[in-house]
Amino acid sequence: MARYLGPRHRMCRRVGEPLCGRPDCPALKRPYPPGQHGRAAGRRRISQYGKQLLEKQKLRFIYGVSERQLRNYFKAASRARGRTGEQLLRYLETRLDNVVYRLGLAPTLPAARQMVVHGHVRVNGRKVDRPSYRVRPGDVIEPRERSRDIQPLREALEQGATPPPYLELDREQLRGRVLRYPEREEMPVKVDESLVVEFYAR
Repeated sequence: MARYLGPRHRMCRRVGEPLCGRPDCPALKRPYPPGQHGRAAGRRRISQYGKQLLEKQKLRFIYGVSERQLRNYFKAASRARGRTGEQLLRYLETRLDNVVYRLGLAPTLPAARQMVVHGHVRVNGRKVDRPSYRVRPGDVIEPRERSRDIQPLREALEQGATPPPYLELDREQLRGRVLRYPEREEMPVKVDESLVVEFYAR
């Protein structure tokens, strides 16, 4: 299954949370599923499998990954040390497109993905155009010199988002650095990763 390319706020409305990360998300005003019977959906009982599936779909939507990518991340996380759920989130959180977004160099995650794919981002001085590239502590992320006036970057800098503690941004030089791998409480993702683990462990 490919990554989700449908209406951007449909999943936000479905779960009643601004998964897209935008401050003007419709889910903030209408925190119920879309459609004629959206308001009554909250009274339905959801099975355990349904809860696991929903958490997995939320994770896919938030990070913009395909089913195959998420399953591969889970396999890698299950082989790593520590809790599988936290390691899964850590793999997703250290994707290059997500780090560009968390640094505040792009207004949204899809915009960060586009910046990376179009070759506007450098890692340690080299152009990297793979959104799934995994950054590591010590890596330096910055836009290319001729890309410092593109509209998504200007919009992101106007928003003035504060990077999480595991990242550092020099706003004058427009240069970000990965200080260390993130801890669970530093990853602003409202997902119950244990349910995602249960889904894939079935």
